[in-house]
Amino acid sequence: MAAHNATDAVSSGENAESSSVLPPPAALPGSDSPVGSSGTRKPRVAVVFGGRSGEHAVSCATAAGVLDAIDRDRYDVVPIGITRQGQWVLVDDDPDALRLSDDRPPVEITADGLGRGELAMRLGGGNLTAITPAGPEVLGAVDVVLPLLHGPYGEDGTIQGMLEMLGLPYAGCGVLASAAGMDKQITKVLLRAAGIPTAPHVLVEPHRWRRDKAAILAECAQLAQPLFVKPARAGSSLGISRVEDLAELDAAIEAAREVDPKVLVESGIVGREIEVAVLAGHGDDAPRVAEPGEIVMDAANGAGEFYDYETKYLAHDAVAMVCPARITPAERELLMRRAAEAFIAIGGEGLTRVDFFLTPGGEAIVNEVNTMPGFTPFSMYPYMWQVTGLPYRDLVTELIELALERPTDVNR
Repeated sequence: MAAHNATDAVSSGENAESSSVLPPPAALPGSDSPVGSSGTRKPRVAVVFGGRSGEHAVSCATAAGVLDAIDRDRYDVVPIGITRQGQWVLVDDDPDALRLSDDRPPVEITADGLGRGELAMRLGGGNLTAITPAGPEVLGAVDVVLPLLHGPYGEDGTIQGMLEMLGLPYAGCGVLASAAGMDKQITKVLLRAAGIPTAPHVLVEPHRWRRDKAAILAECAQLAQPLFVKPARAGSSLGISRVEDLAELDAAIEAAREVDPKVLVESGIVGREIEVAVLAGHGDDAPRVAEPGEIVMDAANGAGEFYDYETKYLAHDAVAMVCPARITPAERELLMRRAAEAFIAIGGEGLTRVDFFLTPGGEAIVNEVNTMPGFTPFSMYPYMWQVTGLPYRDLVTELIELALERPTDVNR
């Protein structure tokens, strides 16, 4: 999930009344495509959430939204939670228990809490089995996995590699794209190789930081201020800080290193924060791109100085999602084209959300590429598709069907 560091402000949080000034978006497929290859029985979908990263509670909130929306007439659903220690457990199908709320502690999956039986599967695939106090309970085969995991051990290619080894189809990006999209520095390398601009930055590599801190701080001082300090491999704005006084930079880097020892220090970009949702095409079809959206923050209602964790997930009154974004047709075309190019540059599959800074001069600079964007009721990715004409429930169906039709050969 993206963290944003644009410094411009816009004046209104109301949705645009009409997109008639914009050329029409590409047609979307219908939601009545044939069910996968499971014969007459409904495909069984394992919805996997929680995980070992600092985004455990965010992942649970994403799962709550998906469990509410998934088409139960079309799919059987098995909710699976992963504890912070990495234990896989069966979880009750209760979205309300998984939602984020500012009047209770963050949700956490534990084996003796929301979890009710450890899960096991034979290496190489096969039936899913729950190990309960009463003994093993065979749950049967899983046809497809929805890995709704954010951050390390979920969005970074690790679970994707495990699912490849098990021969299980799964929604979203594969191993390489997930790993590259999770690492902000590697993302920049791939995008710049494809001719896609990103914000200037300095890499704070852990060994060099310990060995040559003064040189790194001097390099950072050459960047345009304010500076934004980010863990390289984390999301949901965890560990990010804005630095306007270079005397605070050392402490900001150390704070980011508590989340990830690999850190980026970026130039602040003056521009509007525009996000674009990308969805893979079927077969050899080109990626589909939704109407661009804009995050508009209201400090009077609790927004932080940038799109931080509290603003993103708890201060709902402080944020308006404006879609279609109020941009010119030329800017819209540039952003949508560049989002598709970014999807292709990282080898995307399934979905991504590409976050941009749109400068006053009309330049579209990529901030981040998110291979598993949030699906909470307050998330921009599903909202952009809703405005474009693909409702939340049909979006979930699209992701599952894309996964079912994708070859399971790792060299696809």
